[in-house]
Amino acid sequence: QVQLVESGGGLVQAGGSLRLSCAASGRTFSSYAMGWFRQAPGKEREFVAAISWSGGNTYYADSVKGRFTISRDNAKNTVYLQMNSLKPEDTAVYYCAADLSNLGSYYVYEYDYWGQGTQVTVSS
Repeated sequence: QVQLVESGGGLVQAGGSLRLSCAASGRTFSSYAMGWFRQAPGKEREFVAAISWSGGNTYYADSVKGRFTISRDNAKNTVYLQMNSLKPEDTAVYYCAADLSNLGSYYVYEYDYWGQGTQVTVSS
């Protein structure tokens, strides 16, 4: 079992920055990959970024590449999503998720555990 708790969401103006955190507990954090997804009202949940168990491999959606950075601190059992140059279209509930295969994936169905989500709202 893995428990995930996101934090760091909020309201920010376009062009601003936020850093999301996801604290994990349960299984050994360094044994699995982590991902961030988001879901806007009326839309499907979409991939944002993923990171392998060691942090050595990272993956990004084209829509956030160059603006968002995923990282992890295995000593703190935490994964982060640094979001810069935010746009109104980044507005969504952001979820972190654990992929027990430890490689990281672009696909919702390959993740085994999910957090409850944190709201990010970007005003224009």
